[in-house]
Amino acid sequence: MRNQIIAVVLAIFLFGSCTNFDDINTNPDSTTQVSTSMLCTSVVLSMAKFSGADGKVFITESALSKYVGYANEGQMDAQYNRIGNGSFSAMTILSSIDKMVQQAAGGANADAYNGVAKFARAFLFYRLTMQLGDIPYSEAGKGENDVYKPAYDNQKDIFLGILSDLEEADKYFASGGTFTGDPTPYNGNTDKWRRACNAFALKVLMSLSNKADDPSLNVKARFKQVVDKAYLLQESTGFWGLNYSPTNTHPLYSTSDLFTGKTILSDLLVKNLKSLNDRRLYYYAEPAGAATTAGKAASDPNAYVGVDVSMDYTAMSADHSAGKYSLINYRYRKEQASEPRSLLTYAEQQLILSEAIIRGWINTGTAKETYEMGVRSALTAMMNVNSTYAHQMPIDQTYINGYFVGEAAFKATPEEQLKQIWMQRYILNFLVDGITTYFEYRRTGYPVFPINSATSLNTNNKNGIPLRWLYPISEANYNSKNLTEAVGRQYDGYDEINKVMWLLKN
Repeated sequence: MRNQIIAVVLAIFLFGSCTNFDDINTNPDSTTQVSTSMLCTSVVLSMAKFSGADGKVFITESALSKYVGYANEGQMDAQYNRIGNGSFSAMTILSSIDKMVQQAAGGANADAYNGVAKFARAFLFYRLTMQLGDIPYSEAGKGENDVYKPAYDNQKDIFLGILSDLEEADKYFASGGTFTGDPTPYNGNTDKWRRACNAFALKVLMSLSNKADDPSLNVKARFKQVVDKAYLLQESTGFWGLNYSPTNTHPLYSTSDLFTGKTILSDLLVKNLKSLNDRRLYYYAEPAGAATTAGKAASDPNAYVGVDVSMDYTAMSADHSAGKYSLINYRYRKEQASEPRSLLTYAEQQLILSEAIIRGWINTGTAKETYEMGVRSALTAMMNVNSTYAHQMPIDQTYINGYFVGEAAFKATPEEQLKQIWMQRYILNFLVDGITTYFEYRRTGYPVFPINSATSLNTNNKNGIPLRWLYPISEANYNSKNLTEAVGRQYDGYDEINKVMWLLKN
């Protein structure tokens, strides 16, 4: 009887006195709702921050784009032309984008946050469709509306949506004020965000150069419209991306010698830097050990030797052990903040504009002037890098002023000029944005990547570079009907890395 009384009293206490469990499980000293500013930070970092697990993944992007070779722990698939499955994990940010917009509604900075939202959607879907082809787009991120198996949109429709989002983002930024929660160097400055947005629009449109004559895309007219706004990145705007810091260290900082210390510069990159007398060579690389042992100075370009990244792995590893090749510059491991993750720059924008002038899309300025402005900006940015690692060959204003001679001087024919522009974009993105470089190679075929059928891991095309990633494995398990339809529509029912997506078809 006594136990029964105790039980009744306990029940009354629990269910009568404390019926609201949220009250007793809430910390009164902590926030229970994520602010618009915090959501914005998360959204921006999803775009700008390197999302790989470690330095080895970071190196993989550069191996795919033939910047480097890798001589440890077995051969790297990407270096030898094998890539695997992509991922839709980046789409998880869509819910944060939506919540940011919802929470900002009616506030003083609503337009600014709407601009970030539109820009973020465009950035996210651009990268995903460039990797895979058709992807879930119009129904993506609709789980709260009970859409758990989204349909795949045609790549052309996705690009039209991306361009539309960027147009809307431009308008929002034009009317928006300074906002909080921006981790980029722009610090919520909507004027700078607007300029970056339009620079990104030009980048997307140049990606569509093979579709320039498609009337529904209207690439040339769209490109000119963006340029005519006269609201692009300026030299003084700075880059869009992230600075590295003690709290956001470079992916290669303090990494183990097990892999980073055996990353070798490619012959493709080294030879072109030498031919241009480009001092970025000394900022990117270390002199080969065998060369310095033989008496060559670290300031001697002949001390720098790149590897044929398509050569037999065992032979490459042995040659590396003998000190025959140049490693990546030590500063990447020693500096918490080497050059920043600059994903949209004035330099690249100007190179894109120079290409557009050559193609006849615009007539603003001359191709030569615009090319030189872009390269000069890229070199000037290197002056912010710690020159103690430049092997007594620093980039200074005098060097920049004398750069455009010999191979660096603007060529005479459009074909040669385009190759110059593409090479400068290649050099610009070293250990910054290897994925963009891969996209550009796929578009232009330049610079010519080394391919060796005897070592290639591209099983179905030993003499070719893969054209895309495979769809995520999870899609076969959870969204197989829509996946099967998309693969059948694009790739003859076969999800394979050499299949040609709509973007790449003439």
